[in-house]
Amino acid sequence: MGHKVHPKIYRIPTIYSWDSKWFAKGKSMPMFLEQEIGIRDFLIKKLKESSIDSISIERTPKDLVVYILAAKPGTIIGRGGQGLEDLRRHIERKILQQKLKVKINVLEVRQPALSAQIVANNAAVDIEKRFPFRRVMKQLIERVMSAGAQGVKVSVAGRLNGVEIARTEKLSAGKMSLITLRSDVDYAIAEAQTLYGKIGIKVWIYNGEAFGRRDKFAKKEDEVKPAVATKELAKKTAVKK
Repeated sequence: MGHKVHPKIYRIPTIYSWDSKWFAKGKSMPMFLEQEIGIRDFLIKKLKESSIDSISIERTPKDLVVYILAAKPGTIIGRGGQGLEDLRRHIERKILQQKLKVKINVLEVRQPALSAQIVANNAAVDIEKRFPFRRVMKQLIERVMSAGAQGVKVSVAGRLNGVEIARTEKLSAGKMSLITLRSDVDYAIAEAQTLYGKIGIKVWIYNGEAFGRRDKFAKKEDEVKPAVATKELAKKTAVKK
């Protein structure tokens, strides 16, 4: 029998990084974890139409920073930033009880067709609209492969087309190396709620081998470092003068 291992957790020591970055001592751990789960559940339900890829949370003793990676950042920000302000106010008051200041940053997904979570959510929406599941799977594979992926695998399970006996259907294209630790595999799962019950959708997208760290939220670090370097250079120049 094979052991099914989550592709992302399997590769965190090698090429991926954690989406949650904070430290807790003793009795504060359960409270921090409960707040984190509450923030994630709230954002996923509230921003369902914004095609969210992933959420990263960084916590310090005084503030909490939330990074949202989405294909439609405009729907999150809203007119004049009102959408972000509403999200921030709700998290501070309802979830954190005014204990921390919250900052929300929204990043755009460069290629939504290569995001397993966005692709799986779109497939779930199509199945809920009663499209034939095989057509949904084939169109999904075509879009992902045309976007530049080296391989893709899709698995759909449940009462497909309303039959009485649940079953699993799989389709794949290209290469899919799940054993190699350097393999950059994006994995996601989504659920489609139909009249016959839930249909589970799993998507694997293979983007080749990675010889360094792959962080979806690295863009924010690249933007911060040049700004800090510019300030330090300005200070040195002023001292020399």
